[in-house]
Amino acid sequence: MTEDPADAHRAVTDYTASLPTKRMAAAVLFFDDTDRLLLVEPAYHQDHWELPGGCVEANESPHAAAVREVREELGLTVQPGPLLAIDWVPPRPDRTEGLMLVFDGGRLSPEQVTAIHLPPDELRSWAWATPQEQKLRLSPLLARRANAGWRARVEGRTAYLEDGHTVS
Repeated sequence: MTEDPADAHRAVTDYTASLPTKRMAAAVLFFDDTDRLLLVEPAYHQDHWELPGGCVEANESPHAAAVREVREELGLTVQPGPLLAIDWVPPRPDRTEGLMLVFDGGRLSPEQVTAIHLPPDELRSWAWATPQEQKLRLSPLLARRANAGWRARVEGRTAYLEDGHTVS
């Protein structure tokens, strides 16, 4: 007896629907001429600054999410470059585990910097930050991720991280 291909397809669909899901986000690292990193200050909390980016929505690629989030947060339409880092973040009491992808946004031109427009209900401000300023403004996890992304950009590779720590 020959198996109906439609039955095989349903079996695969049923199986993949049962697999675990992970929270996913995408961020973009933007630089100025002195390699300072662009950070954004959220309006909804005051603990730490963040990298431009956000949650990957259902049926959206991480790259498309990065493009969308940068447009929503900075008012810029860009095509991010290579993937710099992927960071697996373990579950916490207030969050599920997740995969965070960091793309290279390259150097922003003076025209792009002038065109930055923040949504006031989401972001209070933005600033260029040196590595030392990043440590002060970002959460420790985000500072590790940003630093790893910067190193990966310099070295021309993609970094794999777990909780912001490089895994060799």
